[in-house]
Amino acid sequence: MNSIHLRAPKGWINDPNGFIYYKGKYHMFYQHFPYAPQWGRMHWGHAVSDDLTNWEHLDIALFPTKTDDSDGCFSGSAVEHNGKMHLFYTGVHYNEPDPENVNCNLNDDFISAQLHISSDDGYTFDNFNNKATIIPPVKESDIGDMIHTRDPKVWKGNDGNWYMILGSTVNHMGRVLFYRSSDLLNWKYINYASCNDMGWMWECPDYFETDGQGVIIFSPMDEEKGNQAVCALADFDEQNCTMNISHDIKYFDYGLDLYAPQSTTDKFGRRIVSAWLRMSEPMENNTIGLFSIPRICEVKNDHIYFRPHPDIAKKFTVKTNTPDMKKPFMVKIDLAENESISIGGYIIKRKNGRIITNRCGVIRGHEELQNICETPMLKDGFSLEIYVDENIIEVFVNNGEYVITNAVYDLTEKIIVNENAETYVLEG
Repeated sequence: MNSIHLRAPKGWINDPNGFIYYKGKYHMFYQHFPYAPQWGRMHWGHAVSDDLTNWEHLDIALFPTKTDDSDGCFSGSAVEHNGKMHLFYTGVHYNEPDPENVNCNLNDDFISAQLHISSDDGYTFDNFNNKATIIPPVKESDIGDMIHTRDPKVWKGNDGNWYMILGSTVNHMGRVLFYRSSDLLNWKYINYASCNDMGWMWECPDYFETDGQGVIIFSPMDEEKGNQAVCALADFDEQNCTMNISHDIKYFDYGLDLYAPQSTTDKFGRRIVSAWLRMSEPMENNTIGLFSIPRICEVKNDHIYFRPHPDIAKKFTVKTNTPDMKKPFMVKIDLAENESISIGGYIIKRKNGRIITNRCGVIRGHEELQNICETPMLKDGFSLEIYVDENIIEVFVNNGEYVITNAVYDLTEKIIVNENAETYVLEG
């Protein structure tokens, strides 16, 4: 697929899962309902890539077969151990299926468990004989919730043990749970972490270290503020599984369309992260869902940067004045105060020390969405690197000081309206 963004092959995709560089290939699994462009009983789709740009979709990797995942294989992660790929995910079982659509449930009435499956080659998964429930539904109400405990992210600690972080909730306050294992199969609950006023449940938590500092990314669910992905610096103590989360919590992306980010390391050991672009309606091919380009995550001066992965940036080498709005292109520009640029009707402007975007003309009348977005006050300048692909625009400010990503529809203009812009298309 000649696109810089991984898209749905058919039907629906949401959260990235099992993102890993394994035996010379990047593997990306994803939440997938293959039968229609709408949410339903979740499977794990599967795609591979040599370069994070061109993705080949493979057969569905995970699908419901057991009591604990009979109504969906929810989000999770992947690790390599002794040459095998190990997948961890949340299985759900409906107590009350919707009689009019059994792919959904009524009254949020289901239970969640954590499951494991392994593969010798990363391509074949025995869904009938190789699944195991490694963490049953949480029954201790002071620890977590039987329904809303999900999305295991697993990593190997500095002490040689394996650690798992899970999103959960207690007393309508979001939290993360920490488990430890020596063999990937037997897990023990150790501790939890939380912070005030950050939603009633935390989805898709991810913890890692980069540039000598710990980073947590998670997606708190909030009835008033909406469900948004956020990030913060964090200190994790392996011995006691305690985590101190900085109060300086920022949005992962200031377009507020990205959700459920997941990270891995690339072939050079750099920390990279991708996320799901939430879309208001299907694309022209009647599919819905795509992922942001993978971003290098770095920490400088206690600020988390997300910059375009260089393997993607280096592919835009052919300069042009007439990009095709149906094909990927990249724009570089430094904006002066009150200067703006229009990309197919998507407006980007510098004003009062911030970058502001406006997609009101390219979103098909969805007033309920956040259609005007802005960064916090900028410190590093006003240099933009803008990646445009049909239905998505990603605006990287100052090489990742902040990013604004939006879903767009019906980009119309043929020429970028700003003489200072440099535009590049993909090589070849």
